[in-house]
Amino acid sequence: MAEEVSAGSGGGSSSERGGEINGVGLASMDSLESRWVFQDEDDSEIDDEEEGDDDDDDVSHPAGLDSEDEDTPEQRLIRTGPRIDSFDVEALEVPGAHRNEYEDFGIGRKIILAFQTLGVVFGDVGTSPLYTFSVMFSKAPINGNEDVIGALSLVLYTLILIPLVKYVLVVLWANDDGEGGTFALYSLICRHAKVSLLPNQLPSDTRISSFRLKVPSPELERSLKIKERLETSLTLKKLLLILVLAGTSMVIADGVVTPAMSVMSAVGGLKVGVAAIEQDQVVMISVAFLVILFSVQKYGTSKVGLAVGPALFIWFCSLAGVGIYNLVKYDTSVLRAFNPVHIYLYFERNSVRAWYALGGCLLCATGSEAMFADLCYFSVRSVQLTFVFLVLPCLLLGYLGQAAYLIGNPNGAEQAFFSSIPSCMFWPVLLIANIAALIASRTMTTATFSCIKQSTALGCFPRLKIIHTSRKFMGQIYIPVINWFLLVVCLIFVCSIASINEIGNAYGIAELGVMMMSTILVTIVMLLIWQINILIVLCFVIIFLGLELTFFSSVLWSVTDGSWIILVFAVIMFLIMYIWNYGSKLKYETEVKQKMSMDLMRELGCNLGTIRAPGIGLLYNELVKGVPAIFGHFLTTLPAIHSMIIFVCIKYVPVPVVPQSERFFFRRVCPKSYHIFRCIARYGYKDVRKENHQTFEQLLIESLEKFIRREAQERQLESDGDEDRDSEEDTSVSRVLIAPNGSVYSLGVPLLAEFRGANNPISEASTSEEVKVDSPADPLMSDAEHSLDRELSFIRKAKESGVVYLLGHGDIRARKDSWFIKKLAINYFYAFLRRNCRRGIANLSVPHSHLMQVSMTYMV
Repeated sequence: MAEEVSAGSGGGSSSERGGEINGVGLASMDSLESRWVFQDEDDSEIDDEEEGDDDDDDVSHPAGLDSEDEDTPEQRLIRTGPRIDSFDVEALEVPGAHRNEYEDFGIGRKIILAFQTLGVVFGDVGTSPLYTFSVMFSKAPINGNEDVIGALSLVLYTLILIPLVKYVLVVLWANDDGEGGTFALYSLICRHAKVSLLPNQLPSDTRISSFRLKVPSPELERSLKIKERLETSLTLKKLLLILVLAGTSMVIADGVVTPAMSVMSAVGGLKVGVAAIEQDQVVMISVAFLVILFSVQKYGTSKVGLAVGPALFIWFCSLAGVGIYNLVKYDTSVLRAFNPVHIYLYFERNSVRAWYALGGCLLCATGSEAMFADLCYFSVRSVQLTFVFLVLPCLLLGYLGQAAYLIGNPNGAEQAFFSSIPSCMFWPVLLIANIAALIASRTMTTATFSCIKQSTALGCFPRLKIIHTSRKFMGQIYIPVINWFLLVVCLIFVCSIASINEIGNAYGIAELGVMMMSTILVTIVMLLIWQINILIVLCFVIIFLGLELTFFSSVLWSVTDGSWIILVFAVIMFLIMYIWNYGSKLKYETEVKQKMSMDLMRELGCNLGTIRAPGIGLLYNELVKGVPAIFGHFLTTLPAIHSMIIFVCIKYVPVPVVPQSERFFFRRVCPKSYHIFRCIARYGYKDVRKENHQTFEQLLIESLEKFIRREAQERQLESDGDEDRDSEEDTSVSRVLIAPNGSVYSLGVPLLAEFRGANNPISEASTSEEVKVDSPADPLMSDAEHSLDRELSFIRKAKESGVVYLLGHGDIRARKDSWFIKKLAINYFYAFLRRNCRRGIANLSVPHSHLMQVSMTYMV
């Protein structure tokens, strides 16, 4: 018998719709986020099986032991209380929602956080004045003051539209519980629609408290239609994944080109101060700076961010100060650039050259995606306020000052920023500019780390060693392999392309690739999750996607100048992620097809056709349901098998954090006499896996005991409810309910009569004791207690005998009749990636004396 004893219900598509309805008189269920959700029928099926079962160990069980092996399309609306998982049953505690880790900071801590925000998030966009005008006027030389004002107007409105309106005011709100980036958007979509290509989703995943599914309101049928369309179309699922992987590959490419552009443009200022400095010397100094930069990356975001935050604050102040100085000294008429008519006049005068200059103009908005990707390090509000009240005003003043200088000195466009600095301030500003450039380089590197961690958790990147650099903030990470890989590629890039203009073009390609993918994904979020007016969605996608496509057409025209290198790099990263996802999907599907049947398990008997030796065997496998085929390999290979077997699946679910109290999800795989369980250890893509194997074992065994206790409690409650079943069914009539928005619903199920499995535990949620039975004299109750004591005693004895980790390594090979490309991808590329990535339990540090491994090869 397979039992799922977690109260709550899963999400899913349905033709029924309902809004949130309050105050229906459910006094016992009013605590903690009671709401309307869709319930899968598998819960009721499990209850029916349990009612027909007996506490006797040797009783026969129905064939469908794993009730989630087959999904049922029938669904219904029920009122649920807070989700309760198998890990917190003993005390019957209901976990609250994940709290924002920045809520309770004092004033001093918020000031420190603001400095860290400057140092980590805004370095990239803050250094854009170093090179924006230089690249723009190299493509469209200055032919008069109106050209300067037109180019300035183009820069000002690009800054206002992309970083401010799109990212700060819109995209930042599409975060996934504080997590930003391309994969955070993808996980948000996966949580509201079953669009993941890896078929390991379970209805129980939606009961995690951080899942927060919302049933669409009745007037917004569009959301349900989009959800259904996404879930039923394999083509749309693949297209969505390709868009996400393309955006992620561009983020990684951005992590290469950002340090190159920022450092070389800052070091290039030496040519203004020292006439003897040539471009070759600039390249060598840049290489030295880059090596230093990537070497200090391991010290973490908190330490480095706090150290460089004040430096970047000084940089922004210097930028604003120099801008004000130039405005006062040269020409305040550049303020006319706030009139957008000058953009039209600029294109009318320069036509094709103005279109070429768009690629350089985009550089003023570089770093916008980093604000979103690095959001996991800081709160949304801190990023928004810092940008609006400090970063944006300083940038505007900086560009206005440079334009005022260029009106009086049009020949200084090659090094517009450094040429505009007053001679008495040149060396201090040059120093702080180089420090700011190093900070900017870190900005996209940290964003790359975050994005790769998210993609790894969602099965789209090989597992790598991830170091968490902060004890307080779990999102602050460092990936050594990626760090040194980016350094090598960055050095190659700098040495092969020494021109700022060519690097700037590559920079634009990488940035625009990420921006366009984000626009498309945020549009889906608007339609599917936010459920806002369609006109607002259309305005968003038309304005911003149209703007980005226009910029993209400009940078692609110059792709032959050397920026093709960054496109090749992005394609390589895309292929790595796609092949890894494709191979993982094939491997999982093959394991599902070849899993052992429950009929065979029953034929083997409770001894499994071998000797059951005392102890616990933790068999690690990626299957979330069914008996893995590799277990049969263990039975035929080993002379004996452990008296208790637990199939352990470490699974990442599309949420940032899974509360510790909801980490483990247990189900019984076979009848009690088999002593076989399944444990799904669930982690969010932002979770830290720091447990050693002793801690993991202790948590797992404790949660198993709580699962068994709750199983017994629910059986007792159900036996009490059997007497009243007829009367309860009589009350199961259609009910008419009025939602807060005035919509009327007719539900064919009662609110509480059919929800016995969750009603009684939730009513006791405020106590720390197990559910007590009113009539202990009942002999059936006594037998149930004895059965519970025997099973708990069996678990403790098995634990004392020792725990062994049974690792099943499943490899895949393409069949001989497969296409050549498939053989190449699976037999060579995927096999190479799998051999060189970290194993799934590497974080547990299991000693070799406790390990037992069996390999198995699947033909796909």
